[in-house]
Amino acid sequence: MNSEKIFKYLLVSSGVLMVLIALGIVATLFVGSIPSFKEFGFGFLFSTEWDPTEGRESYGALPFIIGTLLTSILALIITFPFAFSISLFLGEYFKDGALPSFLRSVVDLLAGIPSVVYGLWGFYALKPLVAELGLNAQGFGIFTSSVILAIMIIPYASSLGAEVISMVPGSLKEAAYSLGATRFEVVRNVIVPNAGSGIFAGYILALGRAIGETMAVTMLIGNSNNMPTGIFDLGNTMASLIANQFGEAEGLKYTSLIEIGLILFVITGIVNYIGKLIMKKLSA
Repeated sequence: MNSEKIFKYLLVSSGVLMVLIALGIVATLFVGSIPSFKEFGFGFLFSTEWDPTEGRESYGALPFIIGTLLTSILALIITFPFAFSISLFLGEYFKDGALPSFLRSVVDLLAGIPSVVYGLWGFYALKPLVAELGLNAQGFGIFTSSVILAIMIIPYASSLGAEVISMVPGSLKEAAYSLGATRFEVVRNVIVPNAGSGIFAGYILALGRAIGETMAVTMLIGNSNNMPTGIFDLGNTMASLIANQFGEAEGLKYTSLIEIGLILFVITGIVNYIGKLIMKKLSA
């Protein structure tokens, strides 16, 4: 067997292994959540009650689904202007030089910092600031968590965005300049349309990172099981709920947490699928 066939079989085996791992995760979560599903059915998705009191246990996932979506989407909104600006700066305006190299190093450093470090910084620096501004009495809450998440996901969105912006053919930009277009018009009418799918992919990657973040959110969101009514309320995400309560859970509560893990997996898959559909339309 020659090296080409060995390499081909290795690639196929790796692909099949990834599919099997994904199916194994889904199967494990599905089997583990069967008792909870039998008890609550699809009402689990829409119930706002989370009562672990023995004898009247009742669990619902809606507050945590809302908390997850609120923190992630708000973080993405906060991220957008910063990540897009960095992408343009590194990909178009200043590709080479000491300052761009330094900025790239800082962005890479931000991507590599453990989430618990972000959580500690948020606890000792951001939380008191939020409380001092009067946005939240304790400083905890969805907004505080979203700001930390935004800082955490900026590197993912900006790095990929800068890469695809730098790959826009120079001939297209030169043609626009030759017709009298300004730098802003070239960015708006040439660079963004051509790099749009790649830029959007960076934000989908960042959103997926935000949806699954655990430690930093757990330290700052307030860990309230009530339905949030605004971005400054205390709350919980699906990931932070599992991190807080899984170690001591048993019985129906244990299987309910597994079902929440399954829902989180499904939501992440749906977000990625919708992102791919939008990217196809943008690149068409």
